[in-house]
Amino acid sequence: MSAPFDRSLTGAVDAGLGQDAGVSPLAGDEERVVESALRPHSLTEFIGQPKVSRQLALVLEGAKRRGRPPDHVLLSGPPGLGKTSLALIIGSELGTSVKITSGPAIERSGDLAAMLSNLAPGDVLFIDEIHRIARPAEELLYMAMEDFRVDVVVGKGPGATAIPLEISPFTLVGATTRAGLLTGPLRDRFGFVGQMEFYEPAELQQVLRRSADLLGVELTEDGSAEIAGRSRGTPRIANRLLRRVRDYAEVEADGRVTREVAMAALALYDVDVLGLDRLDRAVLEALVARFGGGPVGVATLAVAVGEEPNTVEEVCEPFLVRAGLLARTPRGRVATEAAWHHLGYPLPAGGAWLGGAGGASGGATGTPSTPGASSEPLFDA
Repeated sequence: MSAPFDRSLTGAVDAGLGQDAGVSPLAGDEERVVESALRPHSLTEFIGQPKVSRQLALVLEGAKRRGRPPDHVLLSGPPGLGKTSLALIIGSELGTSVKITSGPAIERSGDLAAMLSNLAPGDVLFIDEIHRIARPAEELLYMAMEDFRVDVVVGKGPGATAIPLEISPFTLVGATTRAGLLTGPLRDRFGFVGQMEFYEPAELQQVLRRSADLLGVELTEDGSAEIAGRSRGTPRIANRLLRRVRDYAEVEADGRVTREVAMAALALYDVDVLGLDRLDRAVLEALVARFGGGPVGVATLAVAVGEEPNTVEEVCEPFLVRAGLLARTPRGRVATEAAWHHLGYPLPAGGAWLGGAGGASGGATGTPSTPGASSEPLFDA
């Protein structure tokens, strides 16, 4: 398990990574090559998530002392926070191999049965995006998780026969970005559930320092602070921005990543001081400049920026809401006071939606503070 973590990254590991997704928390296929080399391979090396790490360490140590596989583990949280890294660490800590698959890849129960039957005693099966697993495969997983047995159905119709198949004791590690989509029976079969949280800037600086050492980048303290502050609390984004800033430093500067170099590089890549990229700013600009701060439906907002509604709703809005720049209300999307200030626009005479970053009012009812505002949306979706 340790081989991919110990490789030198000062050479060609970045080949083909010229195009990446900016500040998107999702990883492309080529980026996963770099991620696998940057991943920690023990809990002592894992940075951040102190509560989950401590709880998981107790679960694994107790299982090793009993000589039995640990309970099944569910890791939930937004993309890019280290769920896959923790799954691989579990296998490394237990000294067993990890078989990796994803929910969408398991389309039939037979696919899952074949995978389970090939597991050795104590192996770890990691299913990413487990909430997207097909329903027949999920039902097969129930018995496998509890009794380490699966029933393989042979034949069709009245002559079909269920043949019980014993499988080796194993540990299932499931990762999901949408825990609410998991069915109750599946969720209840996990003995440990870890909720991953966004990272603090100080934790991201530790991640960046470690990655800089592995990548052979000279990173100053103020340079790491500048990158960490624009990384949306996500290590995957921090590592991605570090690689882009390194490119700029090597081509346009002396190779050292200082605060000034980081600021110039991130400005070139359209990542502002809050971590907003071009699309994020386009959504806010449309909401503030074209629609007077809202409320406006998401479909109308998507047309205004030339994107699909799903892109605006699933890619842009989560961070804008978390940063206190946008509010979802029954009447539509509304720009907060913080959004007006961030974009440099003067507040309208009647005021804006109050409740931006750090200033949310507990008595907010979901309507802007503009006097005389009606209860109907100004712009329909």
